Amino acid sequence: MNLTRRQALAFGGAAVTVTLIPFKGAFASEVGDAAIAAFTGGATVSEGGIDLTTPEIAENGNTVPIAVSAPGAVSIMIIADKNPNAGVATFHFGAMAEPMAATRIRLAGTQNVVAIAKMADGSFKQTAHAVKVTIGGCGG
Repeated sequence: MNLTRRQALAFGGAAVTVTLIPFKGAFASEVGDAAIAAFTGGATVSEGGIDLTTPEIAENGNTVPIAVSAPGAVSIMIIADKNPNAGVATFHFGAMAEPMAATRIRLAGTQNVVAIAKMADGSFKQTAHAVKVTIGGCGG
């Protein structure tokens, strides 16, 4: 097989491009799991006990409204598992504050939005909702 200089440069450029493309999908859940482990300190997380409100379908990933509440929580972390930075927001509540928050978040595409609450007794609870995004908000 005889390669011209142009063909060799094209193959080399393609190889470099494929090597440098980030594999977001393959590591998305690992990034989300790492963010959860950092927040919980590796403690066991149980399901339920959190009220997370998200749209089922978000027309634009740039502004996705969410609301979260967890009676008895001292802090709540919101994670979007396929965003470039999985940890979206963390809310800390004082002794007299009602543990609830509402905001708009940016989602890179269709993914799970996870809320993890640290309860006053030191336990952790979580819930997750799938949000379908038709137009990505993080460069997608």
